[in-house]
Amino acid sequence: MLLLGCIKEVTDYELAISLPNGLSGFVPVTQISDAYGKLLTKQVAQGELLEELNSLPDMFSPGTLVRCIVTSTEKNDNGRRSVKLSIDPKKVNKGLNSTALAAGMLLSGSVMSVEDHGYLIDIGVTGTHAFLPHQKAKTYIKALKKGPDLKIGQNLNCLIVEVKNEGRVVCLSIDRSEVAASIATERQNWTLSNLLPGLVVKARVQKVAPLGIKLTFLSYFTGIVDFMHMDPEKSMTYSPDQVVKACVLSVHPTSRAVRLTLLPPFLHAGGAPRQLPGQRMGAVLEEAMVKAFYKQFGAVFELDDGTLAFARLKHLSKTRKSFKPGAFKEGCKHKCRIIDYSLMDEMCIVSLKNQVIEARFLQYQDIHTGDVVQGKVLSLKPIGMQVKVADGIRGLVPSLHLSDVILKQPEKKYNIGDEVKCRVLECNPEGKKLILTLKKSLVQSKLPVLSNYEDAKPGLITHGFVVCAREFGCIVKFYNDVKGLVPKNELGSEPISCPDKVFYEGQVLKVMVLKCEPQQERLLLSFRLSSKPGPEDKWKCTPEEKQKVKYQIGEVVDVKICQKKVNGLEVSILEDEDNVVAWIPTLHLSDFVATSKLLWQGLQEGDVLPRVMYLSDKGEHIILSRKSAVISAVQEEQVVRSFSEIQPGMLLTGYVRNVMPFGVFVEFPFGVTGLAPKVSMSDKFVTDTKDHFVVGQTVIAKVMSIDEEKQRVLLNLKVSECSSGDSAAESFALLNQYFKELKEIRDLLKRGKPSICALVPGKRLHLVVQDVREDGSALFSGSSATGWTVTATRYHLGDKKIAPGEKRKALVLHVDTLTSEVYVSLREELLKQRPKRVSMRS
Repeated sequence: MLLLGCIKEVTDYELAISLPNGLSGFVPVTQISDAYGKLLTKQVAQGELLEELNSLPDMFSPGTLVRCIVTSTEKNDNGRRSVKLSIDPKKVNKGLNSTALAAGMLLSGSVMSVEDHGYLIDIGVTGTHAFLPHQKAKTYIKALKKGPDLKIGQNLNCLIVEVKNEGRVVCLSIDRSEVAASIATERQNWTLSNLLPGLVVKARVQKVAPLGIKLTFLSYFTGIVDFMHMDPEKSMTYSPDQVVKACVLSVHPTSRAVRLTLLPPFLHAGGAPRQLPGQRMGAVLEEAMVKAFYKQFGAVFELDDGTLAFARLKHLSKTRKSFKPGAFKEGCKHKCRIIDYSLMDEMCIVSLKNQVIEARFLQYQDIHTGDVVQGKVLSLKPIGMQVKVADGIRGLVPSLHLSDVILKQPEKKYNIGDEVKCRVLECNPEGKKLILTLKKSLVQSKLPVLSNYEDAKPGLITHGFVVCAREFGCIVKFYNDVKGLVPKNELGSEPISCPDKVFYEGQVLKVMVLKCEPQQERLLLSFRLSSKPGPEDKWKCTPEEKQKVKYQIGEVVDVKICQKKVNGLEVSILEDEDNVVAWIPTLHLSDFVATSKLLWQGLQEGDVLPRVMYLSDKGEHIILSRKSAVISAVQEEQVVRSFSEIQPGMLLTGYVRNVMPFGVFVEFPFGVTGLAPKVSMSDKFVTDTKDHFVVGQTVIAKVMSIDEEKQRVLLNLKVSECSSGDSAAESFALLNQYFKELKEIRDLLKRGKPSICALVPGKRLHLVVQDVREDGSALFSGSSATGWTVTATRYHLGDKKIAPGEKRKALVLHVDTLTSEVYVSLREELLKQRPKRVSMRS
């Protein structure tokens, strides 16, 4: 059976494919193409990596549409049907022959080889040579962002541009605009034996029924559009004889039944279906309204954001006996949970089952390192135990972690089906990799979870397990593959001559962090938790340690710039007889990230910076900060000095340390850090976290909750939650500081670029048109803007028709000093207005 599918996930060994009607399948690495299969065989035979063989993630991206053919179906251990697919053009296009090829046809192809002037493409048609010129691939390669060339085995949606020698030679194009504009027509002589999924056709509605629509297309073909593939905005307006655009979804090999879709993203060849925002997966919705109920299939719901979702019959109630069709009349509301998303149907899949709604984990992304989880033993193998944590989520307990001591015969302690309590050592959602431990010492530990080097603060005491004991000491491992060294002199209060005789692999011990270098991933540890080092073991007093003693966090000093470096300023502290050298990162020059970069650009070696605060002593230098909001918070004692001081409801001033897809990490003075999850980041709906926060940005955060056991702090960054009461005063104070810094920057930049003084928002300029771009914007030049790029967008050209060489009057809207760009407007309503001077009184 031929199907149009969409790549859902890409791993090194297979492609997970979303299929129509909520189905899914997979393409093994051996079913990509003939040329790719030969390279795989060659690599296995030679036993070394081939330069020309690229991995699947290097060639395929989630969200890409592909034509597939079903090669087999079988039931797996869970009783679910597994669908094995192939995207090999020889199998997908097997119904085509050289005489059937015609210009304008759209079909699947795979890169066979890279030539001087283009690519040889395998289109799976015997006796036909297909060539793709470089010119016809250029825009596709640029948009794909997978390297400068196509790769052997790469799957392409090809448009036949020219057919020569009765189909023995064809010229192809993969240009996105050409492919998107292609429509299958009668002239291309498509037949039921060679009709391909993914073809866009003009069709006529023959019959409208509750479960779908019957269409006719390409003169004598008929096909069905089911209820899941009707355009939601037009589903009530379809009528007989209406002409619509449709896309072929599937072709059955024996019955010749053709299924089509009317969903908008599929109506342009090479399009891509809409993705589900990451935070929606697993969401529980209190009131999903029934839009339609189909007694043989399930029910369609409208969710809180207006999108549609589908629940299969088995997910509408706990058991078949408790199912009541009357509860699913149109307009009825039910509680449900999003458990999947069908890319090919552009529809969420939901469940109304209580056990699903209340389930702790639905996908690997829900599991975090250090979580304690319940699981069921699935199998025992030499490498360890396979554990089922939830439906679709499996983890491995390595043999080293089956117990606090090494088990020689684990089958005597564990049986298939046993319930076990584990702790997550490592979780990689992308690779669906979950590593667990059954060591009671780790599972029951109340000490902090050490899962990254940044959290390894000197003095931290936690549990770890020995992975290596040698004459130099012990290597101890923690969570997420974090590991460190316990040197020989830190193994105990008494000297230990042979560590391998005292410590064993897998042994769980308490350790204390002595020193950590996160960037180098170096961690120095000790098994001596309370004893003080003897005179012979004391560290030498380094200059850095002298600095720690001399300056305390929160102390304000004046500094002089010694050297400008890429990421900050090296400074010396004034009025210090030892000439202590310190470091101000660029992002700590201001509360505002944009002005931080401008300040760095304007400052020169030898400049003096007053009122800079001692922040920390990480790395080689002590770290200073010039963030006024952070300095004020420390001086007014609006800070916490340790984890134990944190209380829910506190408002704390800090700065963004890292922006991740799932949330924002915020650091506060004295080293305390917290996480603001995606849902607590903004009063607006957050799709991409990077659109809302940047590293180094000063923020006010509200403490939502604390987990003392895991030493975790959850924060809220919503403006509505983080105001201290007088929001107007806070806003004016921030604006005042911002304008004060802008004036400082302007004064600094005058030294190196005097012309900057003349360019300010609101100033009127006489300019000459240099160029009018394709997008409607224009470039200008002028004596008052020498050395600057002056641009007006299409909107700000107004209704004026302009041409290169013309003189025009313009108003300055914005000056970007970092990029030397000036944005202007030619709109009459702006040029007529007189500029108003705004003064601020505190």
